[in-house]
Amino acid sequence: MTQHTSSSPKADFKVYFGSTLFFIYVLFSTPIVGVAILGGFFLPFTVRYKFADIWIDCLLYMLKLCCGLSYQVEGLENVPKNQAAVILSKHQSAWETIALRQIISPQTAVLKKSLLQIPFGGWALATLKPIAIDRSNQKEALKMLLDQGVERLQEGLFVLIFPEGTRVAPGAYKKFNAGGAMLANKSGFPVIPLAHNAGEFWPRNSFVKYPGVIKVEIGPMISTLNKSTKDINAEAEAWISEAMRRISTESGK
Repeated sequence: MTQHTSSSPKADFKVYFGSTLFFIYVLFSTPIVGVAILGGFFLPFTVRYKFADIWIDCLLYMLKLCCGLSYQVEGLENVPKNQAAVILSKHQSAWETIALRQIISPQTAVLKKSLLQIPFGGWALATLKPIAIDRSNQKEALKMLLDQGVERLQEGLFVLIFPEGTRVAPGAYKKFNAGGAMLANKSGFPVIPLAHNAGEFWPRNSFVKYPGVIKVEIGPMISTLNKSTKDINAEAEAWISEAMRRISTESGK
């Protein structure tokens, strides 16, 4: 993949124009792909997943074409080849909810149940084995995360969890929730810590996407053997925090 050289974000006409073109593409492509996935509900999961893969590949291509925004990944060698794992990722943007599916695959994610009610896109997402939780009922949400998370891991799917629970602006801090570490502890599957700076280019709740290169770092696999939930969570949080400092320093932020 050809990469760009990161530059300081500037909201000029080109940035707004590119962001508008990308928005139009998303607006029109989502119903088409959603209908295709829904129409294939009787097909094997791997086929529906491939439909979604193709759409995301096109989405990332259009993001690069329209907005000049690409990404580079370090640490792919840390992703296990013969087993699934729990991915604990930094959450800054909408970008990682899309792109991380292509970086570590096959994958499902923990998400808000309300997202499945979005026409076409949400309906299609519901057929791709998400772990959809109701945050208003924390006890039930945790039970669903653990029960369905173990099931998905045993099926061979990586489970993506954002332990901060919500998008956090670059430079800000929010304590990690323990749900992802609890899933790893209960299931015995390892944890993959992941850091990135997507929020510097695709800010949370922002229409504008700035040109540059999002840097993604995947950390060494964290074994859950003979470790408590607290230990697992602390180890993942420490690695991600250090990686974020390193990425920020490298990008001059």
